[in-house]
Formats: sequence, structure tokens, C-alpha cells
Amino acid sequence: MQETREYRTGQGVPATGHYLCQSGKTVKISKGEKFPSCPVSSKETTWTHDQQ
Repeated sequence: MQETREYRTGQGVPATGHYLCQSGKTVKISKGEKFPSCPVSSKETTWTHDQQ
């Protein structure tokens, strides 16, 4: 069973990978970076790791 963890804008990225924002946009983010604002609305958002 895969745990779905949510991350907020400004939190540190735990692992390089593709992450999905609340607006449905997938972005590749590298470990050590900070989660960005939503690429659609430019506002704070939550991100989940895209398992694909």
C-alpha cells in the first residue's frame, strides 16, 4: 500500500521526482529544492508525488 503524502509550497523536496499540484499540473522537482507555488494560479498549493 502506497502512502500518499502532501507537501506544501515552501517545504523541502524529499526526493527528486514528478509532483502533482492541486490544479493537476505535473512538475519535475529535484531533492533539496523547495516546493514552488502553483504553476497555474501562482498561489500556495499542495503537492503529491506522481507515482507514474
